[in-house]
Amino acid sequence: MDLQQQVLAGKCAQPFSFLGPQNKDASTLTVNLLFPTAQSVRLLSKNGKKVLAKADANESGLCSIDIKKQSLVFPYLVEVTNPQGKHRFFDPYQFIDDAYHAVHFIDHAPENIYRQAGAQLLSSSQGVDGVRFAVFAPNASAVSVIGDFNAWNIQQHPMQKTDLGYFVLFVPGLAAGEKYKFAVHDAHGHRLADKSDPVGFQQEQYPSHSSVVYDHEAYQWHDDKWLARKNRNPYRQPMSIYEVHLGSWKRPNAPEQRYMSYHQLADDLVDYVKQMAYTHIEVLPVSEFPFDGSWGYQPVGLFAPTSRFGDADSFKYFVDQCHQQGIGVIIDWVPAHFPEDPHGLARFDGTCVYEYEDPRKGWHPDWNSCIYDFGKDTVRQFLVGNALYWFDKFHVDAIRVDAVASMLYLDYSREDGEWIPNIDGSNHNYEAISLLKWMNTEVYKQYPHAITIAEESTSFAGVSRPVSDGGLGFGFKWNMGWMHDSLSYIEKDPAYRKYHHGELTFSMVYAYDENFVLPISHDEVVHGKGSMLQKMPGDEWQKFANLRAYYGFMFGHPGKKLQFMGNEFAQPIEWNHDQELRWDMLSHPMHAGIHQLYRDLNKVYQHFTALHELDHEHGGFRWIDLHNSEQSLLSFTRTDSDNNQLVLVICNFTPVPHDNMRFGVPKSGSYRVIINTDEQDYGGSAYALKTQVRSEAIAWHDLDDSICTNVPPLATLMLVCEQI
Repeated sequence: MDLQQQVLAGKCAQPFSFLGPQNKDASTLTVNLLFPTAQSVRLLSKNGKKVLAKADANESGLCSIDIKKQSLVFPYLVEVTNPQGKHRFFDPYQFIDDAYHAVHFIDHAPENIYRQAGAQLLSSSQGVDGVRFAVFAPNASAVSVIGDFNAWNIQQHPMQKTDLGYFVLFVPGLAAGEKYKFAVHDAHGHRLADKSDPVGFQQEQYPSHSSVVYDHEAYQWHDDKWLARKNRNPYRQPMSIYEVHLGSWKRPNAPEQRYMSYHQLADDLVDYVKQMAYTHIEVLPVSEFPFDGSWGYQPVGLFAPTSRFGDADSFKYFVDQCHQQGIGVIIDWVPAHFPEDPHGLARFDGTCVYEYEDPRKGWHPDWNSCIYDFGKDTVRQFLVGNALYWFDKFHVDAIRVDAVASMLYLDYSREDGEWIPNIDGSNHNYEAISLLKWMNTEVYKQYPHAITIAEESTSFAGVSRPVSDGGLGFGFKWNMGWMHDSLSYIEKDPAYRKYHHGELTFSMVYAYDENFVLPISHDEVVHGKGSMLQKMPGDEWQKFANLRAYYGFMFGHPGKKLQFMGNEFAQPIEWNHDQELRWDMLSHPMHAGIHQLYRDLNKVYQHFTALHELDHEHGGFRWIDLHNSEQSLLSFTRTDSDNNQLVLVICNFTPVPHDNMRFGVPKSGSYRVIINTDEQDYGGSAYALKTQVRSEAIAWHDLDDSICTNVPPLATLMLVCEQI
C-alpha cells in the first residue's frame, strides 16, 4: 500500500511525506490535501485575501495542487468547497516543525509528559494558534486524531510517527473545549477501540469517554497566602484529615443533578470541614474513572479530574476555596493498577505499552486490573510526571498513594507458581521500589512543602524514611497495625478486653519506626464490616460510650489523624457510595453528641501543642501505666518540644467507673480537664468529676508526684498541666 492509499485508508504513519507541501521538482511544490466530500480547493494567503492556487478534488476528497515555490507564502490557508458550503482552515501539514517539537525534550524530565504530550494549546512558530497532539503508541501502525472538528473521520488528520514512538500533529484553529480521541491501528493494521488521551486534562463521561482540550492557564488562583505560609513543617503541625467520597457526602436536592458539583462542594463541604476544625480534606481518587462502584480506585484518565462533578477549572476552584479557608487538600493517587476499559491504557496500541506483558506481573487478581510496568522508562515518566502534575497544576498539598504494598511485593495476593521472583530470587519488586523512590525524590525536590503519604499494610522497612537513608522517601505512612489492633480491641466485649490489653499498648513498640497517620478510612466501614457504631459492643448507650472513648484514645495516641466521613457523627449503617450520609442522625442527641465531641477533639488537638508537636519523636510520649489490664485502664502523657506543655491521657475501656484513682505525673501543678468523653453534652453519663485537680507529693507509678481523680465509665480523659 503506497502513501496515497494509506492516507485514503486512514492508516498512514508518515503523513508529512505525502500531505502538505511536497517537492515536485526544483521550482515546484505539490500541495496534497484530503478533505472528504471536498469538490474544489483553493490555497489562500494568511489573511485570506489572495488566491495562491486552486484545483478540483477527486471523488475521495483528495486534491493535489501544483504551485511555484516562490508563490507559496507560509502560513497558507485552505478553502474547501463541498456540498455544505465553504470551509477555511490552515493546512496542518505545513507545520512539521511545530508538530515534531513535542518530542524533542519529552524524555528529559518527568514533568515534560504533561507539558509536551497530550493536547497542548500553543501558537506555531508562524503565529498560528492551535493544538499540538502527541500520543505514545510505539507499536501502532497508524494513529489519527479525531473529534468534532473533523466529524470523527480518521482520514482527515493522520498523525506523524516519530523515532521515540510518539505520534504527533499540530492542528491549527482548535481551542479549549474541543472533544477528541485517538483512532489507533495496531501493528497488523487492525483498528482498535478509539482511545482517550492518556495525558488528557479533561474527559467526558460514558458513553463517549472523549478527551477535551483544556487550557491550564485560564484559571486565576487566589491562594497565594496559603502557598506562602510559614511554619510548614508537617511533622510538628496538627493534621486531622477528613476523608471524603465526593459523590456520596451529600446529594443535591435537584432531581436532575446526580452529584453535587465541585462548586457546591467548595461551599458546603469546605464550610463544614472548617466548622468541624479539620486541617485537611482527603478526597478519594479524583482522576477520571468509568465505574462508580470503584470509588475512583480504577482510574483511566490519570491527568483529568473526574467530570462527574464539573470541569477541571471547577476542581481548581474547589482546591482554591479550601486553601482560602485554611484547609489543606490531599488526593488519593493510584499508580499501582488500572482497569481494562477499551478506551483506556490496556493494550493501548495492541501491545502492553503501560502494563507488564506477563500476567504473573501484569495482572492484579484482587482487582481484575492491569499492573503498570514499573521498569519501563516511559511508564515511569508517565507516573512520576502525573504525581508532579497534581502539585503543579492543581495546587494539591499532598498525595496519598494507594495500595503501595501491592507494588512492593511480586507475590502480593498470589500463590506459589503465580508470581515471578526478582533477580535475587526474592519477592520484592525492585522496579516498583525504584519508581516510588524516584517519585518521592522528584516531588520533594520540586515542591518542598508537599506531602506524600503511603497506604502500606506490611512491615516494609523505611517507607517514610528519606531515600538518602535507604527509605522509600514518603513523608508519612498509614499505621495499619494500630488501626487493626485497636479496632480488634474495641470491638470486644469489655468483659474480655483485659485479655487483649496488649492490642492497645503494642503500637507504641513501633510508633516511631515511621511517621505515622492513624487511619479510620473508608475501607473499615464497607463490605459487611459495619459502621464504626455498629462495631461497638453493648447496648445503645455503651455503643456510643465505647466509640467516644475510642476517639479520645485515638486523639491522645501519637500520630496524625484520619477519619472517614460519617464516622464523626456515628453513621448508623456502613457506607454506601450510592447514597448520601445519614445527616438526619444529627437530630438525635447521641449522634449529635459524638459530632460535638469530634469537633472538640479537633480543636483541642490543634490548640495543645503537646498533642501533635512530637507525634514522631520519642520525647513526646511517656507511659504512666500500661499494665492495668485487669481494669482495662491506660494512662500516658504527651509533651511538646520544649517540655513546657504536658497533657495526661486516661482511658477507661470498661463500663465500671473508678473513684479517687491515683495516677503518677511527671510534673507538679494543677491538672485541668480539657476533654472528658463522658460529658453530658456528648451523650455521656456526666459521672461526677472535678474539672481541676492539684498534684500531690505522693509517689506513684515510679514518679514523685501524683493526682487523684474519678474516672468515668467507658471514657477518655485529657488533662493539661498548668503550673501553680
